[in-house]
Amino acid sequence: YEFCKISAGGSLCSALQINRGECDIAINWAGGLHHAKHSEASGFCYVNDIVLSILELLKYHKRVMYIDIDVHHGDGVEEAFYNTDRVMTVSFHRYGDFFPGTGSLKDIGLNIGKGYAVNVPFNEGVDDQMYKTMFQKIISRCNDNFGPDVIVLQSGTDSLAGDRLGCFNLSMEGHASCVKYLKTLNVPLI
Repeated sequence: YEFCKISAGGSLCSALQINRGECDIAINWAGGLHHAKHSEASGFCYVNDIVLSILELLKYHKRVMYIDIDVHHGDGVEEAFYNTDRVMTVSFHRYGDFFPGTGSLKDIGLNIGKGYAVNVPFNEGVDDQMYKTMFQKIISRCNDNFGPDVIVLQSGTDSLAGDRLGCFNLSMEGHASCVKYLKTLNVPLI
């Protein structure tokens, strides 16, 4: 319970700082619990701090783009915003016989949210160059077409080479290149 309060509180505080214009970049080192659903815990996640921060951001911003570079699909966040055009979710993840088993290319949102869920499934072993190329091309297009007021990034480190849960082959530099690219967009970032 104490950790859930810290994680959720850090993400809410980050959103409040962005909303108040106190910073352009806010970081919650304890955040990123992207699997929790509205009524159930999932994948080590009990409270979805990301959903809470996006809901707070939507009080002041018309559009929020959520980007997930964890090796696992950001299913809880995608599910929360699957039926809206105010949040675009973009998840780069391993797909197939791998937890949580969601995030197909065909999962694109529903109703007015159709086209606002973007899934980029990879096979295991993806390396820095492939990941960076795909990330920059896809995020550039999403940014141009969606025009977010704020970006929320989940940068789970299980996409790094050698992670016991993950199966990608990204270096620290490859992972960091995603953050560096997002900073060039000049959009507030959590």
